[in-house]
Amino acid sequence: MLLKVGELAKRSGLTVRTLHHYDSIGLLRPSGRSDGGYRLYDRSDVARLHGIQALRALGLPLEDIGQLLDGAPGESGEGGLMRVLGRQLASLQEQIAQATTLRDRLLLVQAKFDAGEEPELDDWLATLQMMTTCSRWFDADEIRRIFANWREVEQQLQHLSAEIRVQMDRGVPADDPVLQPLAQRWMNLMHTWMQGDFGLMDRWGEMFRAEGSLHNRSTIDRPLADYIDAAVNLRLSLYFRYIDKDDLRRIGVVPAAEWRALVGAVKALIDAGVAPADPAAWPVARQWLDLKHRLTGGDAVLGEKLQRAYDAEPLLRAGAAMPPWARAFLVEASAAAPATA
Repeated sequence: MLLKVGELAKRSGLTVRTLHHYDSIGLLRPSGRSDGGYRLYDRSDVARLHGIQALRALGLPLEDIGQLLDGAPGESGEGGLMRVLGRQLASLQEQIAQATTLRDRLLLVQAKFDAGEEPELDDWLATLQMMTTCSRWFDADEIRRIFANWREVEQQLQHLSAEIRVQMDRGVPADDPVLQPLAQRWMNLMHTWMQGDFGLMDRWGEMFRAEGSLHNRSTIDRPLADYIDAAVNLRLSLYFRYIDKDDLRRIGVVPAAEWRALVGAVKALIDAGVAPADPAAWPVARQWLDLKHRLTGGDAVLGEKLQRAYDAEPLLRAGAAMPPWARAFLVEASAAAPATA
């Protein structure tokens, strides 16, 4: 059975123009012609058209489809199909990555609207610049995590940066007990922001040092970053007298607000004249034990190492989440509290 081009177009769902184009580029030439010169397609032509449409559905370009169907050197058979599919998959992966990056940029701006803010032109430009810069250092999933957590720490980081700048302008050195608590808060905030992922923290620091464009649009300029880095590095060197890098990476994320709330609860008990052995103090003691468990992942040895570090190093104690008077109260209260199942 032979079909004219119009009938084949109607039955295949294609246009006559498309079939003419396939003919002109040699992709699907009709096997016959009528006496009047009309194109006639036989069963083998229809089968080839089916193959063309199947490969088009995979997103393959017409040139690759022709090579596959014609068995061109280097592209024929199963091996040729695998090579073509490999190229197409790589192209699609790149498109997906670009689309994901664009989506993340738009979501970040949308978050400003959701928060009741209307981004100004500078906000749009700064956001796009930040996302473009980050895409050179982080993959799409990492960027999504970083900017999703940014909303949680943004205001805290701005306030902390302002406090640090005051000490920097005063010329306070890295080993000053006034600066070290700010260094610990900085470490805690970075830990919270990056969800304890030290790889992200390291790369973020590398990116900030390498990308000068970030310094002008941030509340943290290069001098401030270098200043607090010196204090943080000093603090880490003190920790490393008692723990190693693997220990450090196992320390969990406990938001500073939870530690502050616990210290406030202890102070309220003390101000009310509640003794550590009083049952009223036991729930607070259990809360303290829970925070310690989250901090160390339940590793008692790691907890002991950290406590030895705080006991031995005054600068570490200067930035500790739990002041000595509160810890002393909680130690007594937890010793008095009955064990729970």
